[in-house]
Amino acid sequence: MAAKLRPWSVALWLLAWQGGSLALRAAVPHGALLLASPVQAALRLLELLPSPAFWQAVGNSSARIFGGFLLSCTLAVLLAALAAGRPWLEDLLAPPVAVVKAVPVASFIILALVWLDARSLSLFISGLMVFPPVYLNVLEGLRRTDGHLLELARVYRIPLRRQVWGIYLPQVLPYFRSAASLALGLCWKAGAAAEVIGLPAGTIGERLYTAKVYLQTPDLFAWTAVILLLAAAFERLFLAAADALAGKAGR
Repeated sequence: MAAKLRPWSVALWLLAWQGGSLALRAAVPHGALLLASPVQAALRLLELLPSPAFWQAVGNSSARIFGGFLLSCTLAVLLAALAAGRPWLEDLLAPPVAVVKAVPVASFIILALVWLDARSLSLFISGLMVFPPVYLNVLEGLRRTDGHLLELARVYRIPLRRQVWGIYLPQVLPYFRSAASLALGLCWKAGAAAEVIGLPAGTIGERLYTAKVYLQTPDLFAWTAVILLLAAAFERLFLAAADALAGKAGR
């Protein structure tokens, strides 16, 4: 189980960050360019919030990255359901899943730029990174579904829809939930990296690249904080929806 974020621990690391920034500023000329303080990053974020361009970038990146997550989750669940009873399909999918797990995301981003325009890149890359953990976890959950319950369902000729809702869903959801939690973090990291390389206009990745080019360190940290907050918010909302579905299935 993942460790919880404690306020005292977060505050301690923020103080260490602030101290490091002040020490670097005192020790090195233009030290503020190397490490902006959390105060500077927070103030810069507050300056960005009223800007329409800020919300346009957040909306564009969120739609593409979370869209890639949803599309990939849907495809992964469907293929896992098909592969669970078809060993040949599982064997067929094993090589590409292994490749996606092992190959660095930067390689996929550069290769995908040959086929896709910059606007579609983050949707494709985020979806690509999401597929292996969701597919593999759902497949494992289906394998571990209680065989006795399935046998009873066959004996009593329970319709497939009721089997899915009453047997498969409660037992597979914990595996899916765990995979989704991991995949949501992966898709935001991969999607932001794709935007930094592809530079689609009006996105968070474009703002990160601009901050790096012009040595706007507070902007760099502010936009990074935006990515962290968005990833945390989407994870909380999506997992809450999954928990609600699990509760409904359990009744």
